[in-house]
Amino acid sequence: MTVRVKICCITDRGEADMAIGLGAHALGLVGRMPSGPGPIDDETITAIAGHVPPAVATFLLTSETEPDAVAAHVGRCRTNTVQIVDRVSADVYRALRDAMPHVKIVQVVHVTGTESVDEAQGVAEDVDAVLLDSGSFAGSVKELGGTGRTHDWSLSRRIVEAVTKPVFLAGGLRPDNVGDAIRAVRPYGVDLCTGVRTDGRLDADKLVAFMAAVAAA
Repeated sequence: MTVRVKICCITDRGEADMAIGLGAHALGLVGRMPSGPGPIDDETITAIAGHVPPAVATFLLTSETEPDAVAAHVGRCRTNTVQIVDRVSADVYRALRDAMPHVKIVQVVHVTGTESVDEAQGVAEDVDAVLLDSGSFAGSVKELGGTGRTHDWSLSRRIVEAVTKPVFLAGGLRPDNVGDAIRAVRPYGVDLCTGVRTDGRLDADKLVAFMAAVAAA
């Protein structure tokens, strides 16, 4: 099975074209966040999403947690997928299905311990995919992605085995470790931001090396 690759923190059309040209299956467009790299304004997200060919998924990363606010954010940005990076209640998913039935819903689970396995199982029933990341709710400011940290891949593997929905693996992935991550976790897809960037910009050489490592794994 081909492992899907999602390149996150896309900042403009040039980065989108580079990522797609080098084989990305999906692009992550980061809205307003409490912390982390890559946020861009909604107008830029809309422009990039409208530029991307239909075969490539466009993920809006939103920190909104109320269904009306999430739906409004997606409506402004016109992406085909929404990635919810914070925790929400189950009734939010149901409301979003009613409000935007053609938009895929991906829920982020930040893998912090064995409790994350239960959390992933709980949300998987209501979403189209689960994305495992290395954020944290412990500090005074939530870390909801883009930390550049890995987490315990054995827990991620348990989640892949426990849920029936596609699972994306994120968190500290780079060209030199993504092969090990794929072999350890067996995810549907991998997702990264900082691991293929230099001075904040998407780096073609690093992305080529990353794609080659994914293919080899």
